[in-house]
Amino acid sequence: MPCDPAQVYQPETDTFLLLEAARNEAKPGDRVLEIGTGSGRIAAALVRDHDVVATDINPHAVFCARTAGLDVVRCDLFSGIRGRFDLILFNPPYLPTQPEERIEDWLEFALDGGATGRGTIARFAASVGGALAPGGRILLLISSLTGLFEVQNLFAGHGFTADVVRQQAVEGEDLFVLRVIRRDP
Repeated sequence: MPCDPAQVYQPETDTFLLLEAARNEAKPGDRVLEIGTGSGRIAAALVRDHDVVATDINPHAVFCARTAGLDVVRCDLFSGIRGRFDLILFNPPYLPTQPEERIEDWLEFALDGGATGRGTIARFAASVGGALAPGGRILLLISSLTGLFEVQNLFAGHGFTADVVRQQAVEGEDLFVLRVIRRDP
């Protein structure tokens, strides 16, 4: 399968905001997992100094990222992943999308967050604990369209705290990078 950039989410403001937070958060020796790598821009920026594994459900994204030299697994969230990671990065599909708004192509997987924008985020929150190493951290990018407090409450329901570490206003919405960690017992 050739790399079709039209079917792959290309770096935008949200990508660069998450990349900035990831560079600040990643520690020497961290094992890093990027869920939904898309173009691979974030994973590629971290791979020199960290053990990085990237995933994407989109076969075009997987092919493009592999041609850039990245270790990429084609899977849905954690379905093809083993082991635990110190830092998990995710720029999920967070746009609230109604059925009539769907575009029915591979790029849809990068954009369509379901009716509330939290569909994939809810599945991620329910399963991320199994892939997170003790003391591990998650960086999650969301939009004000997704609902900051609703996402924080979603993670709280799974035993995590989620605090804003980066924020940027963009075209009628605010983007947030949340740092998510397990609550102390």
